[in-house]
Amino acid sequence: METLESLRSLIIDAVEKLDEEKVLEFSEQALRYGMEPFTLLETINEGMQRVGELYENKTYFIADLIMAGIIFKEVLKIDQMLKSFQSDSSKKIGKIVLGTVKGDVHDIGKDIFRGMVETKSFEVIDLGVDVPGELFLEKVKEYKPEILGLSGVLTYTTDAMREVVEKMKEAGLRDQLKIIIGGSFLTEDTCLYTGADGFARDALNGVKICSSWIGEGKGKESK
Repeated sequence: METLESLRSLIIDAVEKLDEEKVLEFSEQALRYGMEPFTLLETINEGMQRVGELYENKTYFIADLIMAGIIFKEVLKIDQMLKSFQSDSSKKIGKIVLGTVKGDVHDIGKDIFRGMVETKSFEVIDLGVDVPGELFLEKVKEYKPEILGLSGVLTYTTDAMREVVEKMKEAGLRDQLKIIIGGSFLTEDTCLYTGADGFARDALNGVKICSSWIGEGKGKESK
């Protein structure tokens, strides 16, 4: 019988090799043996990081990144994973409006972040890709989220991210929410440039940041 630790290694290796069949097989097995859904996503994320490194080394190509994203989405469709997202809305700890900014149609990082943050009991309003600033503003007004998430893969999307932040300021909404930007190319400097509160180069770190923000908010409310 495989142990959870050995299954974890098998899952990471299968993701790295883009073996969808094996990833799903080992993931379902791990869940049956008691692995928590979020732990499974952390494991998948580790494999995705390896895929990203292979892409940066020019061993993998954009099609391989897309395949990795497809595998991640298939893991989210496993029955036990779906059930973990169907918790009572009254138990949601916070709300996030999320989207890939205008000029970028990549959704891999965004979708991975969404999958992971939903297991942490966040409600996510996903606006999709190539989202103009006006739509972000409209949905923030409509849903009143605690957090706004802006995703981008292409380096020039920092200008679009900055534009969205400026729109929140102009509408008098900036102080009412936290803004996180996500993308593998981001740095402290690009975060400062956009005016966001924080940045994440991978989905797991993004989830940790958002969870900490909600924790801070709850702490303030209890004082």
